[in-house]
Amino acid sequence: MTSGSLWRDRSVLVTGATGMVGSALCRSLLSLGASVTALVSDVDPTSEFYRGGLASQATVVNGRLEEYDAVERAVNEHETSVIFHLGAQTIVGTAHRAPLPTLATNVMGTAHVVETARRHRDLVSAVVIASSDKAYGEHTVLPYREDMPLAGQAPYEVSKSCADLIAQTYWNTYGVPVAIARCGNIYGPGDLNWSRVVPGTIRALLRQERPVLRSDGTFLRDYLFLDDVISGYFLLAEAVLAGSSLGMAFNLSPERPLTVFEIYRETCLATLGHEIEPQVLGDAKHEIHDQYLDASLARRVLGWCSTVSVQDGLARTVPWYREWLGVA
Repeated sequence: MTSGSLWRDRSVLVTGATGMVGSALCRSLLSLGASVTALVSDVDPTSEFYRGGLASQATVVNGRLEEYDAVERAVNEHETSVIFHLGAQTIVGTAHRAPLPTLATNVMGTAHVVETARRHRDLVSAVVIASSDKAYGEHTVLPYREDMPLAGQAPYEVSKSCADLIAQTYWNTYGVPVAIARCGNIYGPGDLNWSRVVPGTIRALLRQERPVLRSDGTFLRDYLFLDDVISGYFLLAEAVLAGSSLGMAFNLSPERPLTVFEIYRETCLATLGHEIEPQVLGDAKHEIHDQYLDASLARRVLGWCSTVSVQDGLARTVPWYREWLGVA
């Protein structure tokens, strides 16, 4: 359980604050009385960070992860104690079309964060790196465990493998107090990446359109609700602040993998109460077919487990999209 007194008046930097998870994390931190600084590259008025009034409660530093000086300025000028590094280019297709910007953001951006923490060890007491199951690449043995090699091959996977290795290098070599959270597919209120199956399906159904599935529907994934992710990030940060779990990576997973067809069906039921036949494109390229995670280490060491079922998570997600899209 998160300790409110631990976060009261603590100076926290959040990269990727305008994303779905970043916005929710900022909201939680602010509710606990933390002093939140957000590194923001572009103002996105559709983000919950701005729509929900979080930007007016946090300190916004304009800058890009690719610019070391921006990261260093955010930490130094605001005397950051904890860094939650969520900023990244997160779309597989975008990485395939333009690998260089993805590598610059995900790899060098992470290097800039941990290098800043190294230079300001007098300030920074904990760094949490938000990573992904994609860091493992493709393995024939499932589920993925933390002791498996990081073997990304496609551009997005490689960017996550490299980022994790860099973070662990800074612990092993310099003693930077860092730990890593690797999640499966995250869903919940605030996700405006319409190419993802949950938000894309909900939007199509609420607009009375036929939903489109990019894959053939058989791809197998974890689907982890936003609140479970936030609780994992807090527990990991608190462990590092207590001097444990340093340099470690933890899988966060509900350990109930679903096919795309299965999560699509659940999304239809949550939105309309019945299923609509989708348009199946079957053209998802450069994506690993089956990926899901073993979260036993997080249960054992952090005391974390997923508490929100897919049905409950979707029931808490659909109303947000109804409001955002203006559909009764």
